[in-house]
Amino acid sequence: MSARVLLVEDSPMISGALQLLLESGGFDVVLATSSADAVEIGSRQRFDVMLLDITLPDADGLTVLHELSQRGMKPLTTYAMTGHSDQETRDRCIAAGCEDVLLKPVPVQQLLRIVSEAVA
Repeated sequence: MSARVLLVEDSPMISGALQLLLESGGFDVVLATSSADAVEIGSRQRFDVMLLDITLPDADGLTVLHELSQRGMKPLTTYAMTGHSDQETRDRCIAAGCEDVLLKPVPVQQLLRIVSEAVA
C-alpha cells in the first residue's frame, strides 16, 4: 500500500505539478485547494504526510493542522510550504506542529526525498 499524502495548495499550477510529481514517485495523493477542503478531507481519511501551504484563500493554513489535531486526525508528519523565508514564519509553523518548513519552490528531488523519508 502506498503512502497517503494530503496536498493542501491553492495554486492550480503548483498543485498540479506537485501532485503529478508525487504520484510518479508512487504516492497516493489527495488534493485540497482550501483550508475548508483540507479539514473536510483530512477528517474523513488518515494521511501519512500533509504538505501544507500556509497561505490559503480562506484561512491561515496552520488552522488546518490545528483542526485536524483537535479531531484526532492529524497526519503522521506535516510539512509547511511557504514563500516566506523569515524566522518568525518558520517558528510559527514549528510551534503549530509542522516537522519542517519547505521554501517554495521546493526542489523536486528534495520534496521526493522528504516525503519518502517521512513514510520510511
